[in-house]
Amino acid sequence: MEEVCDGKDFSFPRQEEEILKLWERIDAFKTQLHLTENKPEYVFYDGPPFATGLPHYGHILAGTIKDIVTRYQSMNGRHVTRRFGWDCHGVPVEHEIDKKLGITTRDQVLQMGIDRYNEECRSIVTMYVAEWEKVVTRVGRWIDFRNDYKTMDPNYMESLWWVFSQLWEKGLVYRGFKVTPYSSGLKTALSNFEAGLDYRDVSDPAIMVSFPLIGDPHGGALVAWTTTPWTLPSNLALCINANLTYVKARDKTSGSVYIVAESRLSQLPSKKPKGGAADGVESSKISTSKSKEAANEKPRKGADAGQYEVLEKIQGTSLLGLKYVPLFDYFSDYSDVAFKVVGDSYVTDDSGTGVVHCAPAFGEDDYRVCIASNIIQKDVNLVVAVDSDGCFTERIVDFKGRYVKDADKDIITAVKAKGRLVSSGSMVHSYPFCWRSGTPLLYRAVPSWFIAVENIKEKLIECNKQTYWVPDYVKEKRFHNWLENARDWAVSRSRFWGTPLPIWISEDGQEIVIIDSISKLEKLSGVKVTDLHRHKIDHITIPSSRGPSYGTLRRVEDVFDCWFESGSMPYAYIHYPFENVALFENNFPGHFVAEGLDQTRGWFYTLMVLSTALFGKPAFQNLICNGLVLAEDGKKMSKSLRNFPPPMEVIDEYGADALRLYIVNSPVVHGEPMRFKKEGTFGVVKDVFLPWYNAYRFLVQNAKRLEIEGLAPFVPVDISKLQLSTNVLDQWINSATESLVQFVRREMDAYRLYTVVPYLLKFINNLTNIYVRFNRKRLKGRTGEEDCRVSLSTLYHVLLNTCKVMAPFTPFFTEVLFQNLRKVVNGSEESIHYCSYPTALGKREERIEQSVSRMMTIIDLGRNIRERHNKPIKTPLREMIVVHPSTDFLEDITGKLKEYVVEELNIRSVVPCNDPLKYAGLRAEPNFNALGKRLGKSMGAVAKEVKSMSQADILAFEGSGESIFCGHTLKLGDIKVLREFKRPVDVKENEIDKEDNNFSSQISTLELYSNC
Repeated sequence: MEEVCDGKDFSFPRQEEEILKLWERIDAFKTQLHLTENKPEYVFYDGPPFATGLPHYGHILAGTIKDIVTRYQSMNGRHVTRRFGWDCHGVPVEHEIDKKLGITTRDQVLQMGIDRYNEECRSIVTMYVAEWEKVVTRVGRWIDFRNDYKTMDPNYMESLWWVFSQLWEKGLVYRGFKVTPYSSGLKTALSNFEAGLDYRDVSDPAIMVSFPLIGDPHGGALVAWTTTPWTLPSNLALCINANLTYVKARDKTSGSVYIVAESRLSQLPSKKPKGGAADGVESSKISTSKSKEAANEKPRKGADAGQYEVLEKIQGTSLLGLKYVPLFDYFSDYSDVAFKVVGDSYVTDDSGTGVVHCAPAFGEDDYRVCIASNIIQKDVNLVVAVDSDGCFTERIVDFKGRYVKDADKDIITAVKAKGRLVSSGSMVHSYPFCWRSGTPLLYRAVPSWFIAVENIKEKLIECNKQTYWVPDYVKEKRFHNWLENARDWAVSRSRFWGTPLPIWISEDGQEIVIIDSISKLEKLSGVKVTDLHRHKIDHITIPSSRGPSYGTLRRVEDVFDCWFESGSMPYAYIHYPFENVALFENNFPGHFVAEGLDQTRGWFYTLMVLSTALFGKPAFQNLICNGLVLAEDGKKMSKSLRNFPPPMEVIDEYGADALRLYIVNSPVVHGEPMRFKKEGTFGVVKDVFLPWYNAYRFLVQNAKRLEIEGLAPFVPVDISKLQLSTNVLDQWINSATESLVQFVRREMDAYRLYTVVPYLLKFINNLTNIYVRFNRKRLKGRTGEEDCRVSLSTLYHVLLNTCKVMAPFTPFFTEVLFQNLRKVVNGSEESIHYCSYPTALGKREERIEQSVSRMMTIIDLGRNIRERHNKPIKTPLREMIVVHPSTDFLEDITGKLKEYVVEELNIRSVVPCNDPLKYAGLRAEPNFNALGKRLGKSMGAVAKEVKSMSQADILAFEGSGESIFCGHTLKLGDIKVLREFKRPVDVKENEIDKEDNNFSSQISTLELYSNC
């Protein structure tokens, strides 16, 4: 082995850079794959990130988790293919091009040409690939960037077509309308997840509108309340709750008759005296909390409910089916089926007026209720009177071409002119905005192709039960609840840069062909196909199978939701079923996935939906779900706020291994948030790596010393011979190393990465502060050459095994040590990552581990007493008395471990005592936390009896394990037995001191006598 520098001169980042050069020189990753190519497969699915942004701590965290698990599996004899993937399609890419080219409307894209637009998108997809590769490689992650997969590759896209065709054949695809959060800035629907990314406090109109019932004898009108006046021109129904009681009330001032829920009568406005609002319309200012739907908003309370005379109470059921006078005549062609009262339980009487105006094109519940009431049909085109830019269409003649939010005021004016405005005001609430364009979101029905997820909901829940998650509560609660409420999935998007839907439809809509492969498209169309993007295939037509007179079939314009693309990753990244059939079918479900908590509603969900629909199986077996990495102040990391250190800055200062261990040893690995502190990374260097390095350096120094002294070079003694060592510390450290291997294996097999670092920290501390410290004489050769070589060999094998155990966690540092350690052994692997992971041999000496632990406890207690009295270790003390009821305990301390205790504490003699009462008095106290609720009023009497227990009573109680007090049986956990030190009468106070520690519910008392 070569000499090594002092710890203070060892640069972790610089050494890591050297290891990167070594790995590149020996082509380490590919070599590892080659060495395991005939081993059983371990299939890992890597979720594809967008390459249009730079990697951050969240990516580093997920990448580290993936790297640790896959390295571990590789060292355990599994072949683990690791290919990086890129999410290439979707809104993020298009939005970048829109900003670059100044595009604000869909028509501008069509004018410039989809071909040019898509090629612009293609040109930026790999914008930051080089930066990603640099950061990922520097963090130590082994993954293939050369043989990566991209969702824009023809092979990947072809597999998507196959997936969709299978869903079609299973009857799980249909065309309908979906009311979704819609971005007029991007001209596309957004997922609910995306809609929740940017809420802002805004002021919106809040109005009450009357809807006169046709034929009502009192001229009564239902009153609805809304914060979206722009939806009123599309009103087709009023929804009430049939189980509620409504009242018909006459305004004593104006004579108007209104119908609202009985409990909402007070919400009707009171009239102001002359000089107030004109035309009997009250103005109000309303401030409320976040809300999206007017039906559940709370307008301000009416000033005087007594202003209204209740004419009659009406059961909700009697209102159903009644017709009312439309507010506008834009949908007069629906008069036969629309403009009637319908019922649904989503209407409540704790907000609004108990009456909801329904515009089915602009509300999810509105759409559902109107279908259920046969006002519109699910399989018939829905009239959506707002275009893709958020402007009214020609059907709304009075406001056509107007952006809907800008038209609110004029619509209110029109309602007022019709005499239908009951009250007008405004409210401040939290409203969703497009996280990309910054424009207000609209809830708008868009034509879409759906996967009928609700049809397979029970199968989804069953498949979820077959998976293993860390942490399990995310699976059992968050994900399970999401599956229970699963809705049909709209998988199409009216966009340009994406995988086109493989649906060709005839001009009359009667013939539909689903294309499941490139070859099928080429065969049916006669056109050679090399690229599946819109501008390469939209022109391709398919002759009708019914004959030339029926014309041709053309592809629908939509592309897939990018979540459909990423959810198809297990099949598409290996081009299944066109290639790798055996590889996929023999290894599905995959063994492992890992991403952040937000993916429970994203990638984890789409993986589960598609695998369940296709195969009736989950997509994965094991999953690690990490939490969010926050800034030190607990806020979201923000480049603009600069509230976090750049990742490369931390790596350049402390090294990637320190960053890896820091984030893995945190709550974030089991689904909880983590506040990132740069000092935490330094703490790992100080508490883990430097002690570890110093133990390694001590080995190298003393191994080299043998040569300097003219002795044979150091060659480690075979581990089988070392197992026969009679030295207690050799036996202990060998057993402790075995415990380390067993523990890490158990935790890694259970995917509990976060438990490993604390155990390692304790092990390294014991290695340096017990084995190396107490064995200095042996390691330095002062007890003879043979004993020296045995102790050095023991330390060598311990360090070597520790490096192998920790190689998946700290790939750089373990490689640094291994490259030097391997030089004294012939035939060693070229890299530590080619080594087999240590196996648990079962040769633990638990009794010895316990004995050494007891010894260290006694030593720590003795050090505490010395420090308390400012007695340095160099000052010898006459005697130490160890008091403990266990004979085994006392034999450990006064037997073969005695020499270490005496030397470490500088004590002349160690005296055992197994009679705790000789130096301690006993006192009993009730455990109020355990007994309070259980005993209730009897607590006082029981407590009194417990406190009056004699020492004999207490000993008897401890011996039997239970006793009866005032008719109540109390067990060991119900009573606290306190031992209080008592000084012998013949010893002065300044001659003795004590320190206590708990051992198996007994108190060990340590007395140190001074040398006075």
